[in-house]
Amino acid sequence: MRIHHLNLASMRPVDALDGGPALPAVCHALLVETPADGLVLVESGLGADDVARPAELLDREWAELTGPALSPAETAVRQVAALGFDPADVRHIVLTHLDVDHSGGLPDFPQARVHVTAAELKAALAEAPSRRYRPGHWAHRPDWVLYDGDGTHWLGVAGVRPLTGLPEDFLLVPLPGHTLGHAGVAVHDGERWLLHAGDAYFYHGELEPEPRSHPMFDVVQLGSQVDADQRTGTQERLRALSREHGVRVISAHDPWELARHAR
Repeated sequence: MRIHHLNLASMRPVDALDGGPALPAVCHALLVETPADGLVLVESGLGADDVARPAELLDREWAELTGPALSPAETAVRQVAALGFDPADVRHIVLTHLDVDHSGGLPDFPQARVHVTAAELKAALAEAPSRRYRPGHWAHRPDWVLYDGDGTHWLGVAGVRPLTGLPEDFLLVPLPGHTLGHAGVAVHDGERWLLHAGDAYFYHGELEPEPRSHPMFDVVQLGSQVDADQRTGTQERLRALSREHGVRVISAHDPWELARHAR
């Protein structure tokens, strides 16, 4: 399978801790070409409606905090077309969670099946509208595919689920702490596993042997977590997956990770 790394929304610049220029935070997404199941989009970023009508669809305080560029060219539907595909070829969208900057592109692919944990959808429906969850993103009534239950073990992580209608190269991996139903999405490219960890961490330094966070990202990370102990436990599991099993782990918003993988 071929995996494209996309930025589905540039946001406020983040200072480089190791020198160099500041870079805009990103919404790092994956577009996966499968042999028989069309295109799979992992995360949907901000959508065309968000860009066209931000005052209606986005929370004002969230927009002031994150400073989204609101560029039509950065939406998933535009980037899929720019790669030469028909947006209707996106048959599946897999979400780590339903935060505004991860679910905004759902209306642009109304025919796609949307995979997410049952706990995450329940929390979103209960809390919306809020800074975190925006009901306009699922007003078109997506074809939800929900996951709960015990699952199986994968590289020492419990509760992992295969994705319905997709090959065994895709897995939904529980990564709790940021939201009530937060999960990662593992994709095997034929050689090794790539794990999109969503907002389980925000800065690549957090996965180093001696973890270091980023003060600007921590404003969001610590302010939006639902369980601090679960979040720190999740990050320890991610470090183990990377160190002991060679899993390539990425987060949703680190621009330096996106630049490295996009190359």
